[in-house]
Amino acid sequence: MVSIPVDEHLLLRTFEPSDAGALFDAIDGSRKHLHPWLNWVAKTTKTEHSLNFIEQSLQQINNQEGLALAVVSDNKIIGGIGMHKWEQDTKRAQIGYWITAENEGKGITSKALGKFIAYLFEQLQLNKIEIHFVAANKRSAGVAAKLGFTIEGVIRQSFMRNGIAEDLVVAGLLKSEWKKQTS
Repeated sequence: MVSIPVDEHLLLRTFEPSDAGALFDAIDGSRKHLHPWLNWVAKTTKTEHSLNFIEQSLQQINNQEGLALAVVSDNKIIGGIGMHKWEQDTKRAQIGYWITAENEGKGITSKALGKFIAYLFEQLQLNKIEIHFVAANKRSAGVAAKLGFTIEGVIRQSFMRNGIAEDLVVAGLLKSEWKKQTS
């Protein structure tokens, strides 16, 4: 079980099967906010889908393939942060994140990602972290820039978002760059 304190109100922790209802409610309550950017939201239509995600996430942790954590504020799930496409040989992975509509714009995502990135570099010994986002997602671009990620390229029309092929921006952060920022 992973537990990363962010501040006195905010915690990142492993999802548990008992979180399925709360996770679904967080997604469902922000469906209009999340759907434009995250394809999986349309496929999450009932609590069982959230339970399946949690069970798959726990298996990925067990297999050292990924890490999905709940963003919890005062014991309420308000989002998720995850590491996926974990390449053990190159010590590289991608991260993704989402936050409920009512919590957007409060700095929670950047603060939580800062702690998550520290965990990935310090505890899991990753060398590189990437964020992939569609070019139209200005909020993700802002988060990446705020956290010191460098835009490494744009992969043209390589992400299907709501049936439309869109450009995918790849931003990366090396452990050596992160160390310079935090020292």
